[in-house]
Amino acid sequence: MSISSVIKSIQDIMRKDAGVDGDAQRLGQMSWLLFLKVFDAQEEELEFELDDYRLPIPEQYLWRNWAADNQGMTGDELLEFINTDLFPRLKNLTAPIHTNPRGFVVKEAFSDAFNYMKKRHPAATGD
Repeated sequence: MSISSVIKSIQDIMRKDAGVDGDAQRLGQMSWLLFLKVFDAQEEELEFELDDYRLPIPEQYLWRNWAADNQGMTGDELLEFINTDLFPRLKNLTAPIHTNPRGFVVKEAFSDAFNYMKKRHPAATGD
């Protein structure tokens, strides 16, 4: 499946969500979702390659631990986690650029990010 097909599928799912109004909000939502998914893939690679690698963000905020599990959180529980735990924690992450540069990137990426979605769609986070 091409990347444009995947993006169109995500946009179609988001069009059904009353909280996401317009392409600008859909783009913002896709940005933080894709950022966290790619970031987690990079983290898995670094963990495999480096014996003493330390995660730059708390483990529970890695994509694999909250979004990739189809049997994990859904619906209101997922939205509550995103809105009251994930976003506030990543926005306020203690991550000095000199000692935790990857964490600093996450903090900066979330500094002006918002979740507009109102309901969890099963196809929106699966792998």
